Amino acid sequence: MTLTRRAAITGIGAAAALTVAAPATLASAAPATDRPRAPKPTVVLVHGAWADASGWSKVTTELQRQGYTVLAPPNPLRGIAGDSAYLAAFLRQRTTGPVILVGHSYGGAVITNAALSDPDVKALVYVDAFVPDQGETILGLLGGGGDPTALFDFVEVPGQPPANPDLYFKTALFPSSFAGDVPAEAAAQMAAAQRPIAFGALVEPSGVPSWKTLPSWYLLGTRDNVVPPAVQRSMAQRARSHVVEVPASHLAMVSHPHAAAALIVAAARSVQ
Repeated sequence: MTLTRRAAITGIGAAAALTVAAPATLASAAPATDRPRAPKPTVVLVHGAWADASGWSKVTTELQRQGYTVLAPPNPLRGIAGDSAYLAAFLRQRTTGPVILVGHSYGGAVITNAALSDPDVKALVYVDAFVPDQGETILGLLGGGGDPTALFDFVEVPGQPPANPDLYFKTALFPSSFAGDVPAEAAAQMAAAQRPIAFGALVEPSGVPSWKTLPSWYLLGTRDNVVPPAVQRSMAQRARSHVVEVPASHLAMVSHPHAAAALIVAAARSVQ
């Protein structure tokens, strides 16, 4: 091989080496733009009166498929202060890192009062829920609530004053009033297994509201016969919530679980 030809080959090899090395060098010098996202927050689902945590089952499945840790504790349904204290203790002992609190119906009042107890709570999500201000009551938000004997069966609780009975939604009224868009068989099962709320919980004044300092989202059922849509809309607007409306009964998370899960994910992503 001649000297001239050897020099030419050597030059081509060097140029090729530079061509391969240059992108790697530039890549290593370029600033990193893709930063790792914060861990997904834990989602805590709080049920309301005449229900239990099973009402969140479809939403739980949807969120778990998306990689979220989900907890659905029991709500004692004894009174706003006591129920909120229970939830606060649960958050301290069962969660670590950021938390999204979700409340349905009366559970909305509970998360409103419990959230400020834990700095890890980053956002609130309400589903057909009460969003009380300080001093407001559940019955007060409903305008007095009418005649309770027309809607509820009363059961006196041993050790409790007769003026604070447990309230059960009348079985015959449960499907149409509470679960209008839930299949009849499922609505009947829920009516049979409903958990009662103490009457005192409906007239106990709410405490300092967390929605004044935390961002919130609201899923509004436009066919709700328990919390009128106009009342829901007024509370959500006052809290400056991000509102999504669905043609749902009072059990929007049962009949529209994808909408409920999507709203929770939106809240979760806002804090990541």
